[in-house]
Amino acid sequence: QVQLVESGGGLVQAGGSLRLSCAASKSIFSILTMAWYRQGPGKQRELVAVSARGGSTNYADSVKGRFTISRDIAENTLYLQMNSLKPEDTAVYYCAADTGYAHYWGQGTQVTVSS
Repeated sequence: QVQLVESGGGLVQAGGSLRLSCAASKSIFSILTMAWYRQGPGKQRELVAVSARGGSTNYADSVKGRFTISRDIAENTLYLQMNSLKPEDTAVYYCAADTGYAHYWGQGTQVTVSS
């Protein structure tokens, strides 16, 4: 079982930056995929960025060029660097891990971008 704890959310003005962290309770080296999702007010949860075990990454079109997902294997932590934030990025951001046997979610962290 993997426990995931997000942090780093907060209130930021449009154009600003935040870095989200997702600390895992065990090594993330072998986890197949780790990802960030978000759910905005009145919206469905959507995939934001994915990090595969082999090193490849993928992003939603809405965040390409602004967000960067990365893994720190030594720290067992997944990051999401968010730059040039927009009000439409306001959402609860969730970390997720797929081990190939089970899927795990964090509790979420709120990101609010003011205009």
